[in-house]
Parts: sequence; structure tokens; C-alpha cells
Amino acid sequence: MTDPIAVIGAGPSGLAAARNLQKRNIPWQGFELSDDVGGLWNIDGPRSTVYESAHLISSRTTTEFTEFPMQDAVADYPSHRELLAYFRDFADTFDLRSGYSFDTEVTRIAPNPEGWEVTAQGPSGSRTTQHRGVVIATGTLSEPSYPSLGGSFDAEIIHTADYKRARVFAGKRVLVVGAGNSGCDIAVDAVHHADSVDLSVRRGYHFVPKYVFGKPSDTLNQGRPLPPRIKQFVDKRVLRMFTGDPTRFGFPEPDHKIYESHPIVNSLVLHHLGHGDITVRPDIDRLDGSGVRFVDGSRHDYDLIVLATGYRLHYPFVDPRLLHWTGAAPDLHLNIFSPANRNLFMLGMIEASGIGWQGRYEQAELVAAYLSARDASPGRAAAFERQVDGPRPDLSGGYHYLGLDRMAYYVNKDAYRSAVRAAIEDLDGAR
Repeated sequence: MTDPIAVIGAGPSGLAAARNLQKRNIPWQGFELSDDVGGLWNIDGPRSTVYESAHLISSRTTTEFTEFPMQDAVADYPSHRELLAYFRDFADTFDLRSGYSFDTEVTRIAPNPEGWEVTAQGPSGSRTTQHRGVVIATGTLSEPSYPSLGGSFDAEIIHTADYKRARVFAGKRVLVVGAGNSGCDIAVDAVHHADSVDLSVRRGYHFVPKYVFGKPSDTLNQGRPLPPRIKQFVDKRVLRMFTGDPTRFGFPEPDHKIYESHPIVNSLVLHHLGHGDITVRPDIDRLDGSGVRFVDGSRHDYDLIVLATGYRLHYPFVDPRLLHWTGAAPDLHLNIFSPANRNLFMLGMIEASGIGWQGRYEQAELVAAYLSARDASPGRAAAFERQVDGPRPDLSGGYHYLGLDRMAYYVNKDAYRSAVRAAIEDLDGAR
């Protein structure tokens, strides 16, 4: 078949898809809502949810594409500006921009007897094109998740998706709801502008400093992975030497072991808690006019509430049944392949501590290997399809992840990347 593969999105996963299809001479056509590549790292993009102070929470050497390392002059934890420049350089180096239609929103994709129809709204209006298959690479951090809060609030409520710059906090009493990585980042931003900053938390967290023994913490222990229980035992104690005990500052004791949920890579929030710049509050009971009433019975007034309550998966242009959607996320083989359609692929629907963009790149490499095998090695492709239809492999690496919606597509990086690489080798054979 000569119809191109449709690639939806030009962020890290979309660019990885385009590059791997290009490497195997598989025709492709890209669609991107923004005016350039970069995805959410393009702060001016229409669906970008990054903010002015945003930096990677993993270091550049564990995050970058292996075939395209970041320059040595780039910071250990790059800003969104450095990352946008990186993706633009990646696209330029491999001539990927020429394959994309920018300022173009995909509004519908649907299978037909010849493959897939993709309808997109662009500068010249709506147009439907024919494709061999579709790669969805629109990311997981664009559709805000809003909690159900009882009562009413007289002042302003925003989601972190709407937050860009810290001047919004000037002179205000601020409550940040949720202490994930974005919530902690934004609380630290607010300290320098707000009259007061409170942080409402529902559960305890494990904190990881960005530097341990003078090096980015995620660059240590990069050899053969330790068994989960040993790693949890050792790392918890080593990290506590650097962060201290968060319960001293009002955080609840975590209801899970380290690495069973995404850790908070931010020790600055602990610094400001120790200096009295931030106060930890319990979970919200209800909104109460000019303030908030908490579950411990206390009440405080605020001028601004920031909901750092995460994001939900959102693919409005495709029938959810085609994604084999169950619960909070699609049920896909290796978080990529749908048993409902052989020509529909998901990239980037994955969370794992330390997996980096190379993990997404390997997802794209597997999709390209499968498409190549369908043409060149049908027997290998058929064997892989039986795996797609079969039971899901255990990608936990022996960790017991929290049963939360946001953990529905969480995996262990070592178990996941090993499974993806093994599948690529099986499909390629002696290539």
C-alpha cells in the first residue's frame, strides 16, 4: 500500500514516529495543530500547558533521543526554551518539517476498507485524506482534569493548564491544590510574588532531589536494575539523607513505597516549607465563599486557587471503541497496539520514571518495524499480532503501582523498554 501513514502531533512522540517511518522508507504525512514542532514545549502553542519556569524533571542525558544528543552547553535540566530549540533542530536535521501540515487540527479519523480516512481543518478549510494507518501522538498533558469541589468560591480558580507566568500571584493569598511536580513547581513560583502560599494535599509523597552527590540524581545507578524491594529500601534511605522527612513539614506519611507512584523531583518546595514560605494544608472539604474549608475543620481565605490536579487522556477525534478503551485509559498492547484495528497506533501514552524520550522513540521504532514486517516478513508480523490479541505482558517490573486513574498507563521503564526492544528484534529477525 502506498497511502502514507498519518502522524497526528509534532511533539516528541510525533517527531519520533516521523523519523522512524522515514528511516524505513515508509510514506507518512503529519498533522500539527500549532504553527511549528515541539508539542507542549512550544509555550505559545494553542494546547501547550507548560509555564514560563518549566524545566525537565529528568536530566537531559537520560531524556534525549540517543541518535540526537543535546549539546554539552545545554543545562542538566533544560528549560522549555532549550527543549523547543532541541526539537526544532531535530526536525531540521532530518527534514521532518516538510512532511507536516501545520496550523491543522485533526477533527475525525475513521477506518474504511482501504485503510483510514483522516479529516483535518487547516488554513484552506476542511479536507479528508486517505491513509494506510494512523499514529496518534498528541500526548497526555493537554486536557485538564478538574476535581469535583462542593460549595462555591467568590474569587478566581484556574488550572495549571492555564498558568503561564508568576505575576498572576502578585499580592494574592494563593492555594495550590495538589502536590505533584507541577503543583510543587507552581507553589515555589508563587512564593516570590504572593502574600501567602498554601499547598493542599490528599496523600503523602516521596521526594527526590535533582542532585545527589553533585550529579543529576537520575544518572546514578544506571547499570543493571536492582530488584524492586532492594532498590526501594536503599533509595528511600539515601534520598532521605538529602531531603529529610517531609512529614516534618506537614505532609502525610506516604501510603505507598517509593517508585509505586511518580516521585516529586523538587526539593525547593521543602526548602520553602522549612523557611515558612509555604504551608501544607489537608484535603479540601468544600469551597466556602471567600475561602476554603478543609477536612480537618479549619478554614482559610484565598484570592486565587490553582488546581494542580493533573490531566486526563483525550482523543476526541476517534471512536473510543477503536482504542479498546477500558476504565481510565485505552487497553493497548505495550500501550501502543489496538486489538480493534491493525492500522491504529498510539505513541506517548506512557508514564514511567526515567523512561525519557528515547522510550517513546523506541515505541515509534517498534511501529515502523511492525509495518515493515507486514510487507517483508508476514509470518513475523502475524506472530506479533497474536501477542497484540493475547494477554497483556507484565510491565510493572515487580512494583505495585497505586490504583489511580493517572497510573492507568504507568509502567516500569526497564521492563517496558526490554519488552519493546525484544519485539523489535523479533520483527526484524536478522535484519
